Amino acid sequence: MLQKLGFAPGFNKQVTETGAEGQWFDGDNVRFRYGTPEKIGGWSQLGNDKLTGAARALHHWDNNAGIKYAAIGTNRILYVYSGGTYYDIHPIRETITGAKFTSTSSSTTITVTCTGAHGLLEDDIVLFDNVTGVTGSSTYTDATFEDVKYMVSSVPSATTFTITAASTETGTPLTTSDGNSASVLCYYNVGPSQQLGGFGWGTALYGGTANGPATSTLSTTLPDDATTTVVLADTTAFPASGEIRIGSEDISFTNNDTGTGTLSGGARAVNGTTRAAHSSGETVTNISDFVAWGEASSADFTIDPGLWVLDNYGTKLIALIYNGACFEWDAAPSTATATRATLLPNAPTASRHVLVSTPDRHLVFFGTETTVGSSSTLDDMFIRFSSQESIDQTDSYVVKANNTAGTQRLADGSRIMGAIKGRDAIYVWTDTALFLMKFVGQPFTFSFEQVGTNCGLIGKNACIEVDGTAYWMSENGFFMYDGQLKSLPCLVEDYVYDDLNTTSRDLINVGLNNLFGEVTWFYCTAGSNVIDRMVTYNYLDSNSKRPIWTTGSLARAAWQDSSVFEKPHATYYNPNSNSSYDVIGNTDGCTIYYEQETGTDQIDAGGAVTAILASITSGDFDITQRRSNTGTTVGMPDLRGDGEFIMRISRFIPDFIAQTGSTRVSFVTRTYPNSSSTTSNFDITSSTTKKDTRLRARSIALKVSNTAASQDWKLGTFRLDIHPGGRR
Repeated sequence: MLQKLGFAPGFNKQVTETGAEGQWFDGDNVRFRYGTPEKIGGWSQLGNDKLTGAARALHHWDNNAGIKYAAIGTNRILYVYSGGTYYDIHPIRETITGAKFTSTSSSTTITVTCTGAHGLLEDDIVLFDNVTGVTGSSTYTDATFEDVKYMVSSVPSATTFTITAASTETGTPLTTSDGNSASVLCYYNVGPSQQLGGFGWGTALYGGTANGPATSTLSTTLPDDATTTVVLADTTAFPASGEIRIGSEDISFTNNDTGTGTLSGGARAVNGTTRAAHSSGETVTNISDFVAWGEASSADFTIDPGLWVLDNYGTKLIALIYNGACFEWDAAPSTATATRATLLPNAPTASRHVLVSTPDRHLVFFGTETTVGSSSTLDDMFIRFSSQESIDQTDSYVVKANNTAGTQRLADGSRIMGAIKGRDAIYVWTDTALFLMKFVGQPFTFSFEQVGTNCGLIGKNACIEVDGTAYWMSENGFFMYDGQLKSLPCLVEDYVYDDLNTTSRDLINVGLNNLFGEVTWFYCTAGSNVIDRMVTYNYLDSNSKRPIWTTGSLARAAWQDSSVFEKPHATYYNPNSNSSYDVIGNTDGCTIYYEQETGTDQIDAGGAVTAILASITSGDFDITQRRSNTGTTVGMPDLRGDGEFIMRISRFIPDFIAQTGSTRVSFVTRTYPNSSSTTSNFDITSSTTKKDTRLRARSIALKVSNTAASQDWKLGTFRLDIHPGGRR
């Protein structure tokens, strides 16, 4: 009584194992092709180095000579990868000359004293250059610092910061006279490696929040005395009265003279802070309406992660720091990798997103400034686009009758979440709606049409377009748009959303694997601040009656499909490994850059070749038995049973479309849905014709897996020798 086992493709986790009869219920590291499950492909490391920080943006393009580039944006450094080598192209915010070094006996801490305010934050990256005069120590020399990158360990004051050396000071300590000629190249700050949030005490300044956190800089020095008049470069974005923070000191004011940029009439060292001297050029932050120690905040507080938005304008890389400035880097010159990205002239200085529209070639900024160059005017719903074929000229973003520059403010939502280029339009999502932005030419340049509501984007990188269809993840489900807005049926939806860390929504990213017709979202589960799960939709083989979804543990912080490069590329972020190849004192984790779909195994975080443990488990199946009018059993047992009979399996005949090495076949048996299960394992090779068993249970589930490296499998149709064994 041999019977074929057949299961519908995809996972169904909206029901119990018993409810998933005739379906696959669970698995890991598997995909479906032509309705059949198989183990996913392996991956290998690109280059031998680990990058500093969390790489959450990836973009591929090539120059006119056919040289391929991959831009990799971490929360600390912007890299390009080409020809097997990584190059640091991160833009420099400021260069400070005349830095001096001080060390301490039996310590790795080195204090750097600058001639002026450095504007650095903890975990920022600095590069030392032109270092001479480090002569006071036998442990440290000019070479310790020259052309070496360090992570900032702490910021004691506006003019000093500390770094952690690779070795302990064992000789005569350095003094502030050492390194008189050193220059400090301060990298632009991108942001933290994680997205954090909270409510009430402990969420922001002194346990609370600050409304309207505008910033400016000191125009004059502010001495450590009773002086309460503070002169800033610009106070137009500051309230009429309130409080500011300079370094670690809070200062109140009762009058704001925006004409002269003067704040006055307040008091020094409020909120329990300590009065200090401040240098011209120091950053001044508005902290008005903050909630003090022990008081409850009135709203949630979220710290945005350090993210990049990457695109290319011809051979130029366009790189935007999320909520920050935009930069350019030209890959055309033969010496390109020896240069750094530079600030894009005349462009907005604070935006949430950017892309290059095609084929019309406008540079479009989303959630950007209403006044170009004034970050305090950032409007989360405002769009600004350059004139056609002009991205860096004085009037590129000035709306004129004789150019195609323009602006638009969207109406539905509170902020623009993300945007992507499509076949016929640009898709723009707010937190509540979907808009289509289409090039129509002069005089309007672009049209804007709202095509969806209550379908907002959950995170800026949770959307993708494939062959004219957009797919995205919302706060309340998956959607698609192919000319019509549609909810995407998902048989693993509750499983994903019930264990989703919504605080880390901006870390969610989606990747296309066109080799297999897959769209995959990578996300953080509850309790995790790093990507640790994925959910995949097979758009090629799915239909309205049977959408094909899988889930798994593959963790990728960014993904780029094959096009420029032959295979998909992806990044993996390990917050527990700080062995960066290029930054001393790194404490922000490291990124590994992978090529996907190579071989059968993986290169793990430690660099070793290990097995990809793939598995798939069916729902429980049981049997019923047809009976004649006299009550005797007739015909073969039906696997679509109701559990009336105990079943006996005396043997099974394996079938694999493809198989490398050994594959484990397991049968999970139980008497009742809530009773404990028993697993029987059988190792199958390509020469195995059948396996004898002695299984007896009311319900049984099939599990197929591999346990070691160099194993691969693609499942065929199994047959079981099944007999009814009575009702008890």
